[in-house]
Amino acid sequence: MLAPPCRLYCLLKRAQMLLLGLGIAYLMAGSILLLQRSSIRVTQPNLASLPPLLSLAAPPTALRPAGLGVRTRSRWASVQPQSGGGAKASRHWPASQRLGVQHLHRRWFHSLLPESPEQRAPLHSRHKGTYIGCFLHNASDRALGGTMLYDLRKMTSSLCQDTCSESGYQFAGLEYGAECHCGNRISSSRAAAEDCSLVCRGERGSPCGGVGRLSIYKVEEQLPGHRKFKNVHHRGCFKLPNSTISTFPVSSFQPNLTTQSCVETCTDKELPLAVFKKPHCFCTWTSSLFSLNQQCVGDTGLNHTSNSTHTAAPELDHYQVYHTPVLDSRCKERMFLPQRSSSLVALSSFPGAGNTWVRHLIELVTGYYTGSFYFDGTLYNRGFKGEKDYWKSGRSISVKTHESGQKEIEMFDSAILLIRNPYRSLMAEFNRKCAGHLGHATDVQLKSKEWPEFVSSYAPWWASHALSWLRFGRRLLVVHYEELQMALVPQLRLITAFLNVSMTEERLFCAQSNQDGHFKRSGGQRPSFDPFTPDMRQMIDPFILTVDQALKSRNFSGVPQEYLPR
Repeated sequence: MLAPPCRLYCLLKRAQMLLLGLGIAYLMAGSILLLQRSSIRVTQPNLASLPPLLSLAAPPTALRPAGLGVRTRSRWASVQPQSGGGAKASRHWPASQRLGVQHLHRRWFHSLLPESPEQRAPLHSRHKGTYIGCFLHNASDRALGGTMLYDLRKMTSSLCQDTCSESGYQFAGLEYGAECHCGNRISSSRAAAEDCSLVCRGERGSPCGGVGRLSIYKVEEQLPGHRKFKNVHHRGCFKLPNSTISTFPVSSFQPNLTTQSCVETCTDKELPLAVFKKPHCFCTWTSSLFSLNQQCVGDTGLNHTSNSTHTAAPELDHYQVYHTPVLDSRCKERMFLPQRSSSLVALSSFPGAGNTWVRHLIELVTGYYTGSFYFDGTLYNRGFKGEKDYWKSGRSISVKTHESGQKEIEMFDSAILLIRNPYRSLMAEFNRKCAGHLGHATDVQLKSKEWPEFVSSYAPWWASHALSWLRFGRRLLVVHYEELQMALVPQLRLITAFLNVSMTEERLFCAQSNQDGHFKRSGGQRPSFDPFTPDMRQMIDPFILTVDQALKSRNFSGVPQEYLPR
């Protein structure tokens, strides 16, 4: 009678041992694979023979059900892509070996990602400029030294050329199939043509660089006086000693001098400031010479345009100063806080209220990275390196959040509460959901059933977000998006004082000269009709009045007049 149970017991014991053996074999195989990957040695990498790299792209953002208004941290948040410089342990590797390992690392990492629609379908775009060739571009040999733009989803040679042209540069270079570099001179030697074998994420059929290699294009030339620049701002009229002016690195005499011609001259020389008084044009770097207390008495204006023919005041030592599109190299220097802060500062806003733009300004004016309660791969790829840092690490000057629950609010010691007109916030967030951070929703999308559903679900959240932070926030600074637009410098001074960070004049120049950056959606594209119906306005207007009253009850100024219903 005991024989069957004994046989069953032996069978189960054997099965248990078999499963244990299979588990051990699986772990050993995984360990061997990891060891093989970590011991890769490449002596002569043949980059041309490797398949094109895929770039990390943020997951597509579709419209989510009502109430799910925030992003979650991605499982890729802990993956650190290796930079050209490498880690400390790799600083002594031979250049070719480091380059090959870097390529294999990127190839392995991006092979985990699904193909995007751009990669499946061959895309083509019109190339406006002239392809110059493939050039070295690494830590010691940088081909182009101007600004840099990331777009790991839709980079094309035309996009890169347009960006560089609008920023006043003559050359555009593409690297890794997704990075765009600009400059007015090529400072490195040529590389083999096959080294630039990668394709752009947004197009096929044109070279888009390689690992440590730039595919460089000469952008389409425009006639003098007809070049259009972004980020040209009038700094003001300054009283400067003539002895100082004579020390500026570039000077030119132009009988028919205009703002446009002086800005063009200084942009071509890759200098961030154009200083002129007819008929003299000078180019220089930012310095304490251009502090606010040196401005001409009675000068109003930051409303001059880059194609005006404005002249200086009649005094010999008064000069008009403009920021060119060239970003001062000192503006590129950003880092995490040197010492971890025990105080967490939130940069809180309703989605679509301009949080990304304000983060850009804070990083420019302080020189420190901002963090995020979430992880947005697109923002990380566009230069927000704090996206991958743990939000409670204390290494960021402030932390982006859209949360509005009491528990989440009370996790922060203080907060900058950013508020924007709800009509514009709702449009901006719907644009982001439909077309990404810089795109616009189409008329078809605004006429679909998703738009009224979105408004009915998100409009109450706009009000509840502000009300919750006003109720549970411990220490608040309220910043209205529209006031920041109208009075940038005073508002930035308030923000930096709240963050307990000293703001240098150089950093202030950085924020003024590059205040839009590549992170602010263009306002040029508008719907052909009013997307807000009377029923929508009847729902939204009471929310505005409620928030206005709550602000005043906390001794803050109410919402700007343009918010209030008429």
